[in-house]
Amino acid sequence: MCGRYSLAKSKIELEERFQAEHLEDFKPRYNIAPTQLLPVITSDSPKGFSHFYWGITPEFARNKPVSYKFINARAETVAEKASFKSAFRSRRCLVPADGFFEWKQLGKKTKSPNRFTLIDGGLFAFAGIWEEFENQEGKINHTFLILTTSPNALVAEVHDRMPVILAKEDEKKWLDRYTSETELLNMMQTFPSELMNSYPVSPLVNQVANDHPSVIRKTSPMDQFGNYTLFG
Repeated sequence: MCGRYSLAKSKIELEERFQAEHLEDFKPRYNIAPTQLLPVITSDSPKGFSHFYWGITPEFARNKPVSYKFINARAETVAEKASFKSAFRSRRCLVPADGFFEWKQLGKKTKSPNRFTLIDGGLFAFAGIWEEFENQEGKINHTFLILTTSPNALVAEVHDRMPVILAKEDEKKWLDRYTSETELLNMMQTFPSELMNSYPVSPLVNQVANDHPSVIRKTSPMDQFGNYTLFG
């Protein structure tokens, strides 16, 4: 599962890393959540950033509760499931990120949030697929899902799923219309744990409204549930 991630980089860093133009102003995001409008790079427009809703459109969200089945798709079945296979074949995207969050169950009512990044803290791309929908007013909305797979040893300590992180050399092939299904399936491997880092963060991340640097700051496990200080 992937239900929250971060993109705490500048517009310049995004453009340089993905060799794509970002036409809108971009502010670093520390606590990205489903239903938000977010930057992606699509198979239809690989030289520029597009802005799509993560998982479901706001119109849908107002009428029904957010469900994780609408924000992720399993890599193991994405090529076969009727709801995803068309997008997998022809509407793939890169979802830029610099970290993601998962919660470790500590008790019946207690979970501790953890952030996962690359060793160097740099940008990477989740494997995504996208769709186009027409709402009741006739407006076209674009949405995306993040693909998930079995966890590596690092993530497995916290959760039984993790997002598919593409190898940098596979990103262009992921967007290429002519990449074979076999190649695509081979790209969706579990990312090596030795190339990743993890650390505990404050429960501030639990609230979507908290979108500031304190959310991604390393927190002592002893302080995870007692210190909500925004500074220092």
